[in-house]
Amino acid sequence: MFPIFYSDRFLDHDTGHGHPERAARLTAIKTALERSTFANQLEWLLPTPIEVRPVNDLLLLAHTTQHIARVTEFAASGISAFESTPVSAASDDVARLALNAWIDGVNEVMTKNRSAFVLARPPGHHALPDEGMGFCLFANAAIAAIYAVEYLGLSRVSILDWDVHHGNGTQAIVEKHSKIRYCSLHQFPAYPMTGAASETGEFGNILNVPLKPGSGADVYNAAFELQVLPWLRSGDPQLLIISAGYDAMAVDPLARMRLNADDYGRFTKWCLEITPRILFGLEGGYDLDGLAMAVAKTIETCLN
Repeated sequence: MFPIFYSDRFLDHDTGHGHPERAARLTAIKTALERSTFANQLEWLLPTPIEVRPVNDLLLLAHTTQHIARVTEFAASGISAFESTPVSAASDDVARLALNAWIDGVNEVMTKNRSAFVLARPPGHHALPDEGMGFCLFANAAIAAIYAVEYLGLSRVSILDWDVHHGNGTQAIVEKHSKIRYCSLHQFPAYPMTGAASETGEFGNILNVPLKPGSGADVYNAAFELQVLPWLRSGDPQLLIISAGYDAMAVDPLARMRLNADDYGRFTKWCLEITPRILFGLEGGYDLDGLAMAVAKTIETCLN
């Protein structure tokens, strides 16, 4: 069985009419998985409610008290623009529940020695310590990694970010943590205009692989084989967290890369050869059909 952490509550984060980061992203994925040939091998798990596990202490692993308070304040005001991210009345609670799903995912992977997928929103890899950016409110992947180190006692955690955009928030948070490594493949130039190869972190724990617009499987494959996989192996991760964005698909409206669903299956296979302990967490991906196909291929590869 393959565990997926999901709640219908994640649909309640309302970004307004026409916004690309919308609830339909999750419903498209869920529908595709329920109709897949491997549907009977999926284990749908609810995240721990925020009433049971309040997340303030977890949020403080990465964010300032001022940022946490601002998210709560803006969400309470109804649909509005919080910095560059639309929020609604439910957004603060939903974002906190999403973080709990990531934490539950870490616990699942480490206790069961198997991979898992967090099917949650809003995404998180652009969220800075004191600022929300790019559809992101809280830095889920970074907090999950710090949690694994500080709460579970791990000494080697790696984050692979294959979203088409550089995870500037994740990097800013973890680059000062010697036990956490971060690797990002991303289109450059593109939002947020960060992630130069020269950015290597205080402990040499950052690997950025900027790729030119229009790059396809040949370029990504070479980047994995020559840079990403050797770098991941050298870190010998006890836990690998993947910021699983699928906006490098050729059909995606927000970027200019040329991947397809099978490419993500191949990336997944390569990562599983490094460790079976992988937590996948949804980041970007805005073409509904392409997104659903790519997530399904990722999970199918794990099952196989």
